[in-house]
Amino acid sequence: MKKHLIATLLGAAVTLSPFSAIASPDFPHLQTVGVGEVVATPDMASIDVAVSINRTSAQAAKKASDNAIAALVERLQKMGVEDKDIDSANLSLQPQYSYPKNSEPKLTGYRATRSVTVTVKDLDNLNRVLDGALADGINRVNGIAFSSSKEAELKEKARMAAIADAQAKAKSLAKGFGETLAGVWEIRYVDQSPIRPVMMRMAEATADVNATYKDAEITIRDRVDVVYALGE
Repeated sequence: MKKHLIATLLGAAVTLSPFSAIASPDFPHLQTVGVGEVVATPDMASIDVAVSINRTSAQAAKKASDNAIAALVERLQKMGVEDKDIDSANLSLQPQYSYPKNSEPKLTGYRATRSVTVTVKDLDNLNRVLDGALADGINRVNGIAFSSSKEAELKEKARMAAIADAQAKAKSLAKGFGETLAGVWEIRYVDQSPIRPVMMRMAEATADVNATYKDAEITIRDRVDVVYALGE
């Protein structure tokens, strides 16, 4: 029997059976699913903050939001945050109306909204960044997502653990049924997204996040589906 090896990359959203999309081999075989998991402490964070300001004119609203964002960016640069780690979104400008009873809606002003995403590579500065943002006029904290600078290395460890898990299961099952493994016939790889701790509410984000992240964990998972041929 000639061994056939295929590696296929699949998205994590696959909902079908691991091998349902392919024809089942027409020889004795064994299918296993290997999973691996690595847990780590975060050393980076991505914060998403925004300014939302109402003014009587569109120009005044835009200027106020621009000033708040400019002040924040200047503060971050002075703190040593690199420009590539600061991502400022486009301006959103919306008219605001009042709705008097038995009357037509009345234009009362405009709301300008802009958001900024900042990557903080030194978590000891996280509170300083948030406090400075609020001082500069930022009035919304949409979320704080923690991550690791060693994610690729952690992913590799999880992948090796998944492979070892698939191999161990195959050997155990083959032994239990009095069979022998004749080699790998097919490998299917299912990529998994990391599970990151996220703080969402402003009340949480403006608290002592330095203490909070130290209790946070990032879970890196990986998975591999394998078809083994059984010996004759």
